[in-house]
Amino acid sequence: MKQSLVDDTEDVSLDFGNEEELALRKAKIRHPLATFFHLFFRVSAIITYLFCDWFSKSFVACFVTILLLLSFDFWSVKNVTGRLMVGLRWWNQIDEDGKSHWIFEAKKVSLNNSTGTEAEARIFWLGLIICPLIWTVFFFSTLFSLKLKWLALVIAGICLQTANLYGYIHCKIGGQKSITKVTSRFLSQAVFQRECQDEFQKPGPTNIK
Repeated sequence: MKQSLVDDTEDVSLDFGNEEELALRKAKIRHPLATFFHLFFRVSAIITYLFCDWFSKSFVACFVTILLLLSFDFWSVKNVTGRLMVGLRWWNQIDEDGKSHWIFEAKKVSLNNSTGTEAEARIFWLGLIICPLIWTVFFFSTLFSLKLKWLALVIAGICLQTANLYGYIHCKIGGQKSITKVTSRFLSQAVFQRECQDEFQKPGPTNIK
């Protein structure tokens, strides 16, 4: 009994002693470059949309520039920043039968892995949620002001950013699958298919007369 009390006391003292260190670890930006580009492309697209008339009088140039920024944002958030900042990933895979499968993964969080900190997670989700809302406001303002030439661009912005938002919400809530579990499942399927092929390719018994 005494030994257990000593162990409990030591654990509590260590926890209290590491409170400051844990707070600093939560507030630390572990992936500054990923955090920067997570906001850079989407904020640049919004600023360019608002002030494009100041930069250029060409509608085509503004349209293409904003669309490129939205595309860069979609790719970077889907393939890079989500994996580094919050440990989430989603993608589409087509199997050998031609069937499309949507895969949503959530990496297990621990102090030793490369997942982002709490500050990075807040920045990630704030940028992921607020920007589609801004593009939704642009949609209604464009519709009511009858600037229909911008409507296609605004709809593209809503679709691209809402797709990432939906995918990561699905990863966080409804699709929390470990990367190792998904990998082991595909490896087991591949091994099973290989064994079946080898079994069918074995020569059958021959009749000796």
